[in-house]
Amino acid sequence: MRADDILADHQNSLERNGTLIRKGSVGAFLANARLWLDQDTETQRRHQAEQHLRELLPALEALGLFELLEVRDPALRAWLDAASTGPGAGHESE
Repeated sequence: MRADDILADHQNSLERNGTLIRKGSVGAFLANARLWLDQDTETQRRHQAEQHLRELLPALEALGLFELLEVRDPALRAWLDAASTGPGAGHESE
């Protein structure tokens, strides 16, 4: 399966399980996670990145991203687990 099989070039979003998923959600998650993890990120910018991460969670959960991939950084993983609202929220992988 290719990316355009999931979201055609002319589409900007799709709906899965009642959740709107915008094109670029995974990329935005990665960019905000990097800012959140960077010790040199200013406090205000880090809080903004955290808010953006929180806003992205429903889409990433609807995609099933965290069912297949595990976040390596323990602090970010713990934050995501606490902020998660999807199925399996609060459960760590074995």
